Amino acid sequence: MQNTPHLVSDVMTQTVAAVDREARFKEIVETMEQWQVSALPVLAGEGRVVGVVSEADLLPKEEFRESDPDRLEQLRRLDDVRRAGALTAGELMTGPALTVRANATLSQAARTMARGSVKRLPVVDAHGVLQGIVSRADLLKVFLRSDDDLADEVRYVVGELFTVPVKDLRVTVVDGVVTLSGRVRDTSLIPVAARLVRAVEGVVDVEFDVNAPAAARARTPMAGPQR
Repeated sequence: MQNTPHLVSDVMTQTVAAVDREARFKEIVETMEQWQVSALPVLAGEGRVVGVVSEADLLPKEEFRESDPDRLEQLRRLDDVRRAGALTAGELMTGPALTVRANATLSQAARTMARGSVKRLPVVDAHGVLQGIVSRADLLKVFLRSDDDLADEVRYVVGELFTVPVKDLRVTVVDGVVTLSGRVRDTSLIPVAARLVRAVEGVVDVEFDVNAPAAARARTPMAGPQR
């Protein structure tokens, strides 16, 4: 059993395609095609991440090919107009890049992605040097944990909270949904148990079927998913 929280280092991809600031437009496109990625970290010096260049940064070159934007559109889309005439990764990139450390939790990485509206984050060390990359899909890997693995961890978490014999409080997990059933002496701990169980990475939801008042047994909704 691996206790949570999982870290970015547990799920990140260590082999990463990247380009330097002087990489030319066509080289960027070729690298994306070769590695089947939609964005690339841009590096300077000894591998320090200074930005990210994505397909969205490249598209203005094609968008404005046949006609120049009018004055109003130029003012409204200054960055895109600038990128339409750019030739190198340093000119095209979005910077500074949003990054994350390898020892960050998956929830911290998810919040950074959500706030920045990005699909992936370069993983860097204390000096900003590239170590890997983590994507939205990587963060969802915790939901691939087996029900048995989740049940083991939930039993441990619950056992630390409720001082009851194992036979009195049963843990079952089906498709990531945890059900706690049986008898508990202190029903005031049920909301605490709900928070602790939902903090176990890979748990989809938690339900209770215990000898508690109806209000305590009621299912507490999970927070909405991040986009």
